[in-house]
Amino acid sequence: MGARERTGDPAADDPAWDALCGALRDAGRRALAGAASGRERAEALRALTRFLAAGVAVCVEHADAEQPELCRMIEASAKWGLDMPDCLYLYAPVREGARYRLFGTRGTACHLDVQVNAGHFASGRVGAWRTLASASGDELGAGADGAFELQLGGERRGGHWLPVGPGAEFVLIRQYFADWERERPAELAIEREGAPLPAPPPSADAMEARLARLAEWLTHGGALWDRMARGLLAMPPNTLAFHDPGASGAHTGLAGQAYGLGHFRCGPGEAVLLEFPVPRCRHWSASLADRTFASLDYATRQSSLNGHQAAVDADGVFRGVIAQEDPGVWNWLDPAGHEDGILAVRFLLADRATTPRVRALPLAELDAALPRDTPRVTPAERADLLRRRRRAVWRRFRR
Repeated sequence: MGARERTGDPAADDPAWDALCGALRDAGRRALAGAASGRERAEALRALTRFLAAGVAVCVEHADAEQPELCRMIEASAKWGLDMPDCLYLYAPVREGARYRLFGTRGTACHLDVQVNAGHFASGRVGAWRTLASASGDELGAGADGAFELQLGGERRGGHWLPVGPGAEFVLIRQYFADWERERPAELAIEREGAPLPAPPPSADAMEARLARLAEWLTHGGALWDRMARGLLAMPPNTLAFHDPGASGAHTGLAGQAYGLGHFRCGPGEAVLLEFPVPRCRHWSASLADRTFASLDYATRQSSLNGHQAAVDADGVFRGVIAQEDPGVWNWLDPAGHEDGILAVRFLLADRATTPRVRALPLAELDAALPRDTPRVTPAERADLLRRRRRAVWRRFRR
């Protein structure tokens, strides 16, 4: 009998499980490499357990294209891959040759996008990730009651439809929120046409394949994000490099979104001023992330701002301030004690290219660098803003 059909000692080693445990051990060593303080070690281990939890969701629990279910690929408590604080990510497995129905209510997020993608994030090979088909909420629309339906795969048919082409592995749905307190997530479900009920349990072969993919997620997927984070942190401090929105959209990134990624450095008594003229666009944001390539706490800290939340000055320029201490300005970006980290600026469907300016200065000189009418915030007002942020995140993630 093969390894998948053992009838001997149930406590004997299982190759797939052993490989997964080895991958987790190696991922831990990689995560802790360069962690110079107790805080950095704690953050590295927390990031690894969160990445493991996300991997269990997309590689094990939601890996059956015959009986797909939507899952939150990224959570506020399971961040990875330079997640976007304004976004709710939904994931479901699919396969070529099957027909699916995505249905529910559209919600009121300012932007919704559905992608059919080839490749898998576990591989760590960006070049192998391909967007095969996509449609925005503008194209898909919704009924007067908010009802939403999209057919996936099979032959083209009436209503809204996207192909599920060769190599397709998953559907990725992004919802971008500008007004966190008022916009509501879509209520969506996916089903494969003809899927039998009750659903059969996974076979031994299927479970072995899922564990192998989870090991790949930890080994190759984790190594990719680690390399990308280290590459950004190796850039000169307080610089940004922009990426073409067309290239990003071809490799599972959001179509039409320009990304500016870079390295911020801000010590005690310092400020980093981020400035750019705001273009006309569907959505824009500035956010901070740590060395694990995960966003900072955006629920209880103001570590991100979008076009609805931020104050734009009378000259049309956004001026955000990274500082360890609250400088009392509306557009504070809180680095949560990180003196080095990743800065991300995103523009979705912008009418023109924009080049942000990033510069460091002594905190004592900040007021002189800002317009006189810069909006100010008292400690009590800041506390209220943070309470409202946390409640909005709770609602988005159904807590």
